[in-house]
Amino acid sequence: MIIWHGIRDGLLMGWQVWWALVLGFLISGVVQAWVPRARIEAALSGGGVGPVSRATGLGAASSSCSYAAAAIGKSLFQRGASATTTLAFQFASTNLVWELGFVLWVLIGWQFTLAEYVGGIVMVALSTLLVRVFISPALEASAREHAVAADSGHVHNSAGGDGRASLSDVAHNFRGDWQMLWKEIGLGLLASGFVAQLSNRFWHHLFLNGSSGAVRVAWGVLIGPLIAVASSVCSVGNVPLAAVLWSGGISFAGVIAFIFADLLILPLVAIYRKYYGGAFAARIVVVMFLSIVGAAVVIQLVFGALGAIPSGPRPLRADVFGSVRLDYKFVLNVLATGAFIALMAVTWRRGATDPICGMTVDRGKALSQVHGGRRSYFCSEGCRQKFIAGLQERERN
Repeated sequence: MIIWHGIRDGLLMGWQVWWALVLGFLISGVVQAWVPRARIEAALSGGGVGPVSRATGLGAASSSCSYAAAAIGKSLFQRGASATTTLAFQFASTNLVWELGFVLWVLIGWQFTLAEYVGGIVMVALSTLLVRVFISPALEASAREHAVAADSGHVHNSAGGDGRASLSDVAHNFRGDWQMLWKEIGLGLLASGFVAQLSNRFWHHLFLNGSSGAVRVAWGVLIGPLIAVASSVCSVGNVPLAAVLWSGGISFAGVIAFIFADLLILPLVAIYRKYYGGAFAARIVVVMFLSIVGAAVVIQLVFGALGAIPSGPRPLRADVFGSVRLDYKFVLNVLATGAFIALMAVTWRRGATDPICGMTVDRGKALSQVHGGRRSYFCSEGCRQKFIAGLQERERN
């Protein structure tokens, strides 16, 4: 019975946020199609206000799962981006994105959406200061050499990004975002459904609900990231679980710290070590953690002073997961499903599958290679070169 209830609640939460996810990914696809990424990437060296601002803008426009953000950040770092701008990009691409804000608004309120966006900027500012303390120029140079030597596959390029967007560009960006994130979203929904089956007494003790406000805030900003690390759910997929934690009694700052900590899950820490070496990875993990905790505390203080922290009764389980009935949400979900199918149909008509990575690309704009009278299409030069190398290897054998 518990298994069924967990699955049921996860599906109900999926129904709650479906239209918001589709709308968020659609806006993200439009933005990615218009952003002149190549010109921005060339201006990310240094740690001043200009490069950090550009890195933050590029990250916000490059809506990514946490794994993709880490991979793209490594690619930028290889090409001359500083440690400061690399972290700014990663924070922005996983926290300053449309879909995450929409889902937060739908599930637990506009205050959390505003806190997420404002807190994301605070987190970038704090990381900019902390990098100067924890990472020396010599260590950064050593990490860059390590990153150049690291073999980590390739980074998928967004369609468009040259100022000449088309419906096909938007559709392929839309599909690419879903391909990156559907597993995380599904895992987050299921995890939230099962975690919600825990008793109120458990949450009461875990979040120290009988303690003073200051103690609960301090504990929340520490336990939030630890729960994120333990759950290993990242990007927009951790928002459903954040709603359950808020319903269970975690502090406002604890919710924000939990959402921000998606870049600290253990698989990503291992990836940082592979990309940059152990010494640099350890320091950027410390910088990330301190930035997350600091930003969450700042948000708690500022929103508390402004009276913007929700003070009414916490949402009940029924409020978080909702139900399926004929209302405005039903209409929005029907429209969202129609938009989803229409955009996917564009990629089915014009798309081709990269034989190396499996990504769907636009045949009219993708790199290609002819072999044996058949043309294959690729998402990047890296995939095309791997394909050619495979053909040459087979010919030699």
